[in-house]
Amino acid sequence: MPARLFTIVFLFTFTALRAQTYYDVEPVLVRKCGVCHNPGEAAPFPLLNYEDFTKRLPFIKKVISTGYMPPWQADTAYSHFANQRGLTAEEKQAILAWIDHKAPKGKAPKNAPVLNTNAGKLLNGRAPDLVLKSKIPFTVKGNNKERFIEYKVPFELPAGKSVEAIEFVTNNKKIIHHVNYGFYSVADSSVDLDAGLSTIDTDEEPQNRSAFDQLKRTMVYYTGWIPGASAEYYPNDFGWTFPKRGVVIFTTHYAPIAADEQSIVGVNMYFKDAPVKRPVRIISIGSGGVGERDIDPIFMIPPDQVKTFELKMRTPEEQSLLYVWPHMHYLGKSFEAFVVTPGNDTIHLVKIPQWDFRWQELYRFKKPVKIPRGSVIYMKGTYDNTKDNPFNPSDPPKYVFSKGSMRSDDEMFTLLLIYAQYNLGDESIDLE
Repeated sequence: MPARLFTIVFLFTFTALRAQTYYDVEPVLVRKCGVCHNPGEAAPFPLLNYEDFTKRLPFIKKVISTGYMPPWQADTAYSHFANQRGLTAEEKQAILAWIDHKAPKGKAPKNAPVLNTNAGKLLNGRAPDLVLKSKIPFTVKGNNKERFIEYKVPFELPAGKSVEAIEFVTNNKKIIHHVNYGFYSVADSSVDLDAGLSTIDTDEEPQNRSAFDQLKRTMVYYTGWIPGASAEYYPNDFGWTFPKRGVVIFTTHYAPIAADEQSIVGVNMYFKDAPVKRPVRIISIGSGGVGERDIDPIFMIPPDQVKTFELKMRTPEEQSLLYVWPHMHYLGKSFEAFVVTPGNDTIHLVKIPQWDFRWQELYRFKKPVKIPRGSVIYMKGTYDNTKDNPFNPSDPPKYVFSKGSMRSDDEMFTLLLIYAQYNLGDESIDLE
């Protein structure tokens, strides 16, 4: 046998032997699958132990072989991201070899560390420095109606803090369509942060819609969560300063459900000791944001049509882009965003060839992407408003508009950018 062929056969055999028992692949399975397949997370069933996995071996083999799971919708040939999910070629081969060898359980190694699904999450499962949650569970009525609920969560600390990361948390992600939340400073100690309402049902209590307005006068930072998204993380000198005193206000969009469910929402805050030298900002482009009137053609999707829209926006300042966050609803079919610089260079931002509302993400670049002043950001979104779209919320299809309500039977064509002002050398900073 030629030496090269012998080496290939030996390596394949060695890999297969290493994956003969469940405990050889357990760390990867739990880290890559259990993060979402966990009670309270978005996935429909748990994958946390040997019994969980062996119940679904044919299914697991199929979704891993095809690359459908772990979910990652962005085209990795178009652009690369630091928070990219997925299996390496070696991990995939080991799992498939274990399944093909009839998935034996084997014996747990002595003194093996206890695995937990936080290992695949933010900062290697580090405990948050501050947890802010709604105190009283809200009952989401099972009457098949969407609703928007605002929650007020006060906070008061001895001093402001430098933010390293933020992570939306809830006891029940399955019923949430999306969440927007803002951090507001309320320095005036005469304002009682706990007084008044803690929740507002904006549909059923229209008279209370302005109850939190007095607390929203000084916004510090604003962000959100969509299904599938991971935490927002600012390494190195990037970040923002959490105020000493104020409130977080969550605007939570609940999807229609058939039975009553309990919901608690909140955010995990992670702080760092060093002061923030590079403040981050967030801007929304497209429907519901800057340039909404410039979408071409007018953002209206007729029934029984597949239609494409475009938007061009010129950047007024030199930026270091950290994250891109594309957003569409159930009619979304594909999404693309790129930049053309004044020198006519093209910078790829993100491309989603097959949009799936269930798996979205705040895509963090591996290194800051320099966007020169005067560059043009291009967005292109295609929507399928036909009966062939299995996610179409209307049967038969109807005219769909962007009314600014963010309801799921409306649509959105949005790109959010998280960035800092550009400094020389930003392109070499590691954001992983």
